[in-house]
Amino acid sequence: MSWRLVGDLVNVGYQDVLRSISSSNPTPGGGSVSALILSHAHSLATMVSRFTIGRDKWSDGQNIAEKIISKSDENIETSLRLAKEDALAFDSVMNSYRLPKDTDELKRTRNEAIFDSTMKAASVPLEIMHEASSLLDDIVDLAKFGNLNALTDLLGSAELAHTSCKIASFNVRINLDSINTADLNEDINAQVLELSSISQERFGLIEQIIMERLQWK
Repeated sequence: MSWRLVGDLVNVGYQDVLRSISSSNPTPGGGSVSALILSHAHSLATMVSRFTIGRDKWSDGQNIAEKIISKSDENIETSLRLAKEDALAFDSVMNSYRLPKDTDELKRTRNEAIFDSTMKAASVPLEIMHEASSLLDDIVDLAKFGNLNALTDLLGSAELAHTSCKIASFNVRINLDSINTADLNEDINAQVLELSSISQERFGLIEQIIMERLQWK
């Protein structure tokens, strides 16, 4: 897929997204925003990769740059898909709570719908966390060998990916808080803690590498 800017950088479509987020509607909310942030992180990492590839001076960064570029379109599309899915998942949760509960059977149906939709609403930001963590892994290698002149953009990409992971973790946990399944919650919370730790560790490493390469104190 060829990504090309149509019109102004801050075009009507972009403004509409921001207006939608800032509206009084519950969606799109934090989960969708974390996915959109991740799409920007992928875009910046890809830009730095394009500045790196094909340049003898940065020959050690060719492989990781090629890897990031080869996955770029797919990763950006995945991020945008997750932004949509998060909004749809939370809308489904809200609709489940609106189901009738006049009889025991209706209550059971409603409770099942609430559980299923809430689990979906937790699974989407968990996937965002996985995607953000994967990007940070790639950025570590690009930080070591990528084009020195674009390292601040790469650090920005890492910051965005780390932030995306952190925001997504909030959304996983708040959804789990609303359902009472101890074993399942424990398993998912363990994943959240692990991914959060990985994200923090990777970002710290990336920041250290880039600061050293730029000779910043």
